[in-house]
Amino acid sequence: MLYSFVPFCESSSRVPIMAQFLLQVLLALTFWIGSGSSSPTLYNAGDHVPLFVNKVGPLHNPSETYQYYDLPFCRPEPVIEKQETLGEVLNGDRLMSSSYDLKFREDKTHLVLCHKRLTSSEIARFRDTIAQDFYFQMYYDDLPLWGFVGKVERDYSGRGGEENAKYYIFSHLNFNVLYNADEVIGISSFSDPRYLVDISESTEIDVQFTYSVSWNLTSERSETRVNKYSQAALHPISKKIHYFSFLNSISVVVLVVGLLSLLFMRHLKNELRSSNGDEEEKREVGWKLIQNDVFRCPHNISLLCAFLGTGAQLLILIVALFALAFTGFLYPYNRGMLLTSLVIVYTLTSIVAGYTSASFHNHFEGNKQKRSVRLAGILYTVPLFIIFSILNTVAITYGATAALPFGTIVIIILIYTVFNIPFLMFGGVLGNRFGLSEFQPPSAVKRNPREIPPQNWYRRKLYQMFLGGLVPFSAVALEWHQLYASLWGFKIYTSPGIMLFTFIVLILLCASVGIILTYIQLSGEDHEWWWRSFLCGGFTAIFMYGYGVLFYLRSDMTGFLQLSFYLGYTALFCYALFLVLGTISFLASWMFIRHIYRSVKLE
Repeated sequence: MLYSFVPFCESSSRVPIMAQFLLQVLLALTFWIGSGSSSPTLYNAGDHVPLFVNKVGPLHNPSETYQYYDLPFCRPEPVIEKQETLGEVLNGDRLMSSSYDLKFREDKTHLVLCHKRLTSSEIARFRDTIAQDFYFQMYYDDLPLWGFVGKVERDYSGRGGEENAKYYIFSHLNFNVLYNADEVIGISSFSDPRYLVDISESTEIDVQFTYSVSWNLTSERSETRVNKYSQAALHPISKKIHYFSFLNSISVVVLVVGLLSLLFMRHLKNELRSSNGDEEEKREVGWKLIQNDVFRCPHNISLLCAFLGTGAQLLILIVALFALAFTGFLYPYNRGMLLTSLVIVYTLTSIVAGYTSASFHNHFEGNKQKRSVRLAGILYTVPLFIIFSILNTVAITYGATAALPFGTIVIIILIYTVFNIPFLMFGGVLGNRFGLSEFQPPSAVKRNPREIPPQNWYRRKLYQMFLGGLVPFSAVALEWHQLYASLWGFKIYTSPGIMLFTFIVLILLCASVGIILTYIQLSGEDHEWWWRSFLCGGFTAIFMYGYGVLFYLRSDMTGFLQLSFYLGYTALFCYALFLVLGTISFLASWMFIRHIYRSVKLE
């Protein structure tokens, strides 16, 4: 599929026109898939403000959500599904109309929602959801609200400490709405504990569902109405964790940068000066003896360039997401906007992947090959599609909202085929024509590679990869826990500044540790540094994934669906970081090697 676009991309007269056309179409598509808005609407007293029900699910399983009307709640006739953006569908949101009538600035007390006769099977379904702490989610004027389906009371006073459980559903819901002038500012809901229906027995019962609405004036402005969802990150405990994480990161950075400075300021300078000495001094410096082999391209150079291209693309994607977060475009509970941004930015940055992979291949080998560009197009998308297909099948089996409709799958395939692939190939054309020029090594590369002598244990590949992953991860472990708690729990991570600082620390450490480990490797007269430098930086993501497994084992998440989604999406997330951090480590090592061997030539 990728190869069929190559002749088209090589036409110099048609490439700019087609690229402009694709960009215009993508902008139109961007408007469509991200057209959701969280801005408040202006209302008059008595205006109908629709309340949409969204989904239900176990409290401790964030990926396991179902449609609201999968439970036998009161439902209108007919049920109208709200048109959703692509990001909302990917996020598992399924907004539908409800029977609640919350008119602007109209208080209501004990209004009947519906009378419902629950059958024994419906009662059993309610009991099962209550035992799993099911919650529901609704949206009112694009503001989220939550509540629990019911509660269970457990009594162990029976014979032999036997458990006696009583199951209750909440039949009355109180809405507290805040307004300012003609805008809705906030809403919250709570279930009244005075209205409980006992469903411990599997016998049919009649239930009357009711609700009340109270409107209260507030001085808060609409511009800050979403700030309340971010206040969890300002809790004193969260601040303390961020503070210790900051100190931990600074300590590790100072230690590693100090070692790197010592390497450059003293040890390496002395070795460079010794190049003018006698032969005995030269033999003591192992990395100088392999100057005719260190720039020899490794096996599978096309694959390495594809890794670098994909890593550069994902790095730009992360930077773009940080920029969107700092501008206020991304914030908690902005339905599907994060996933919408991921789709758009990943599509646009396909040009970066094509350009970088082609440019580096031309830089290292001096010839223009399309294989590295094609590989860059599948290195991340193929694992993504495989894992997504497996997880989507699991979600369909469970009937969860995480299962994507067939139409959405077709749209995603079309986006990849119509936009990603042409952008990737266009970037490859740019990389071949305007990328890095062929690298001229300071000394000629020998035809036959030098034999690598036996290495000490601390210079072996597995040890260096382990150390290259451990040091950077140790600096960000505390903040990484907070990120996992945000992604797979209900702790809202709303500190992009702290996360950016953590990411910068991660980059600095991966680059510094990569340079140190590469120097240690070269000092042992081992010239096969190319792939190892990439793997040493990328191995940090292996530690992150291992910590993710530990996080799951210590959490309250249960069930095969949640387990598969957790392991699958965490693997994709850590694989992306593997590519990014590996690229950073390799580029730092490459610049370091170029510097020291050019210095030797100048000496």
